[in-house]
Amino acid sequence: MSKQPKLSYASGLSDTPLLGDTIGDNFDRTVAAFADRDALVDHASGRRWTYGELAAQVDALALGLLDAGIAKGDRVGIWAPNCAEWTFVQYATAKVGAILVNINPAYRSHELEYVLNQAGVRMIICAPEFKTSNYVAMIDEVRSSCRGLEQVVVLGSDTWTTLLRTDGDRAALVDAQAQLSADDAINIQYTSGTTGFPKGATLSHHNILNNGFFVGELCNYTEEDRICIPVPFYHCFGMVMGNLAATSHGATMVIPAPSFEPRATLAAVQAERCTSLYGVPTMFIAELAEPDFESFDLSSLRTGIMAGSPCPVEVMKQVIERMGMREVSICYGMTETSPVSTQTRPHDTIDQRTATVGRVGPHLESKIVDPATGLTVPRGEPGELCTRGYSVMLGYWENAEKTAEAIDSARWMHTGDIGTMDDDGYIAITGRIKDMVIRGGENVYPREIEEFLYTHPDILDAQVVGVPDPKYGEELMAWIRMKEGAAPLDAAAVREFCTGKLAHYKIPRYVHVVDEFPMTVTGKVRKVEMREKSIALLS
Repeated sequence: MSKQPKLSYASGLSDTPLLGDTIGDNFDRTVAAFADRDALVDHASGRRWTYGELAAQVDALALGLLDAGIAKGDRVGIWAPNCAEWTFVQYATAKVGAILVNINPAYRSHELEYVLNQAGVRMIICAPEFKTSNYVAMIDEVRSSCRGLEQVVVLGSDTWTTLLRTDGDRAALVDAQAQLSADDAINIQYTSGTTGFPKGATLSHHNILNNGFFVGELCNYTEEDRICIPVPFYHCFGMVMGNLAATSHGATMVIPAPSFEPRATLAAVQAERCTSLYGVPTMFIAELAEPDFESFDLSSLRTGIMAGSPCPVEVMKQVIERMGMREVSICYGMTETSPVSTQTRPHDTIDQRTATVGRVGPHLESKIVDPATGLTVPRGEPGELCTRGYSVMLGYWENAEKTAEAIDSARWMHTGDIGTMDDDGYIAITGRIKDMVIRGGENVYPREIEEFLYTHPDILDAQVVGVPDPKYGEELMAWIRMKEGAAPLDAAAVREFCTGKLAHYKIPRYVHVVDEFPMTVTGKVRKVEMREKSIALLS
């Protein structure tokens, strides 16, 4: 009788129980334990708060929200770059049970109008402006068509200072917190859809508090840690893996700048003696490429997280060797799963921490399935990665149809990512189902080609997309960023570099050298836009 193959399924065992409380109650416990320790540092503005001082700010805002008529279940929008006030709003809304609606700082008026109406936002708290965006003007432009929007609060204005109620009714806040359940919706994050309007992933206290807590547990966080957070708060990476991981462990949150600046990030790590640094791969690439990188004292760094998009092996190795982040962790996830599903551990081998996205997180399940049949595939075979557990969102806000497409009847979240699981349970992501290129009947995963191009001594970053081709159906086009001082490579040079090392059908036919890639605010490469531009270039 033949032996049955081991299937690509794993569950995350843990001796640490899930947290059963709300974000507000968990925060209050941390404040009671670490009132005099640093909680939040806004490096760009020079402001800082201990946990006791942060709690006073959060409670003053929570009381102001209650006085303004904001109640459990009401939606409050936050539209601002990273700043201390963003964090105040995150915890104050959690305390009163309002659902925080994260609004992408890059949105324009059309996208803003859609989100305000789709979520039914009653109050929006915004920065006056940032970079080329005048937030107040855009809100004025759409306000007449957003009938549910009752109040606009502008940071730094009288509307903000009057909202803070240091003399409010403490008993009312205690009562409001007591009415909350950990399973209540507390956050809506809009995922950047490739077609049509974005969908609002609706997350509970239980979802995001536990995800932040267990991400922090696997980074071995304690109250001694200081986490540099250059990733945006409006995304799970910043507000969950950053803020909630910190506050659930009594650690310090360090905001290096309103948006990502490589020098400001390195300076904040040095000045605040940060022990942990977050970023997507492109952020680490930019930091490592700073001309005077070696002049920054990063000796305090021990760990950090690289996530948000596939992490190139060569970049990961440089982060460990040149930045001293010996325990750096790779995380994988998506907004709909709060976000982290898999994570590498500090004692994993270099190979496991560079070639995989780790193992399933505590109290979670992962499996790899055949997209056509839904059946779990044997270990080592590619298929769609699915995840299940406490982290899976409640659903897309008021969109049952899209929720049913993403979460099946057994509560498995279908990620749309292609991956493999090895015999030890480590998962490697090889591409997106939608990114896969079919060239002459051969399935090609761009990630494999990108990893190889990173080994070229003159290539700083590389992305590969498929473009239409009359003979093969699709052909490969590589977008390349060159290292400083390197001469641009043409298609012939790239093909020569690949020949004999990659199968012929994996060698890019076209090459486009650029200074930067089209990116989302969270640092993910916009491959849909890249493909559209590639088609236009070739035509």
